[in-house]
Order: sequence, then C-alpha cells, then structure tokens
Amino acid sequence: MSETVITVQGRFVGYYVPERARVHLAVGFEASARAVAFDSTTTSADQVRSRVTALLDKTSGPVTSYSSDSVQVWSDRPWNQDGQVLDPVYHARIGFVVKFSDFTQLAAFIEDVADLDGVTVGWLEWDVTDTTRSAAVAEVRSRAVKDAVVKATIYAQSIGLGTVKAVAIADEGMLEGVGAATSAGSMMTEMRMAGAADQSSPQLSLTPEELQIAAVVDARFIAS
Repeated sequence: MSETVITVQGRFVGYYVPERARVHLAVGFEASARAVAFDSTTTSADQVRSRVTALLDKTSGPVTSYSSDSVQVWSDRPWNQDGQVLDPVYHARIGFVVKFSDFTQLAAFIEDVADLDGVTVGWLEWDVTDTTRSAAVAEVRSRAVKDAVVKATIYAQSIGLGTVKAVAIADEGMLEGVGAATSAGSMMTEMRMAGAADQSSPQLSLTPEELQIAAVVDARFIAS
C-alpha cells in the first residue's frame, strides 16, 4: 500500500469574556516653578492612591493590584509667536495602573478620579484570570491539533487514501520545511481594547470586546 506524506497547519481561535481590567491613569501638572508642579502632582497622586488602596483586596477585589510610577519632573522653554524663547515651564507626572475584578466598581472609580485636579484617565486593558487563561490555552491548542487532523484527512481522501497517522506535531514554524518561525511558540494572545484599533491610539470604553486567544500548530502525517 502506498503512503503519502501530508504536512499541514492547524489553527483555532477562541473568544473569551473579559474578567479583569487594567485602567491606566496619569496625574500631572505644569507650572512656572518646579516646586509648584511637583507639589501639585504629588498631592493629587496621594488622593488617587488613597482611593485605590481603599478598594484594594488581592483576593476579592474590586481592586486586586496596582502600581504607580515615581514622580517625573522635567522642563522646557516654549517659544512665543515672535520666535522668542520664554521662561522655563516645569512639568511633573505620576502614572498609575490599577487592576479591577469588578467592572461596576471600575466605572464608579473612573468617574470619581476623573474629577480630581490633574488626573487624566488614559485607556483600559481587558484580561482574564490566570485560571481561565490556562484552560483557554489548553483548549485552543487541542483544537488546533484537531484542525490539523481534519485538514490532513481531507487531503488524504481527495487523493483516494483512507487514513492518516501523525508523525510530527510542532509549534508554528518549528517543523522543518513548514515556513519560518513567526513567534516564540504556538500561542498568540491578542487583548483587544473595545473601541480602539490598537494600543497606539487607545480610547476608553467600558464595554469590552471578547478577547481572542489563538493557537497555531504545524503537523506532518502519513496517509495510506
């Protein structure tokens, strides 16, 4: 009985409802004096931090973790319309990233801190829990392999062969002769922000899109 080598690529994309969100905030002021910019920024940042820590509970939330930058201070010398260099303007900034497990509390928090002087609400990152992610990774990898089996079976039947047997399965690009590697492994995770095409132009939305978790595998079969 003749045997034919069939090499295919299996893919699967799973969609998952977000369970966590990270809100990015910035506190900043500018002034003609360094001390004024610094003090105003640290004062407002302390107000943000107190609101965050009041909600912080690593186990039950609504805030499960947060981080904040050290205060950054810099200056520039603007030009007026006549081309003259003006006195220095001092800037100060502190960034925050706050992770929420409760989206209702997240909305209330954003409304609260947005009213504070110097606070800018940046963008949201949607995520799932570590437990959900582990289960999702296992699921999409398994389904990607099954997709490869289906493809190989269809190819085999198209040339009059009946059965296929896997002889090699690998992460994308790691099977010799099957394209070039495009990533470190088979998992590609895309956390898409609602209302934004990409992270370079973020927009704030409290209606998250489903998250995509995808797997790609290369597989080689013997058909007979």
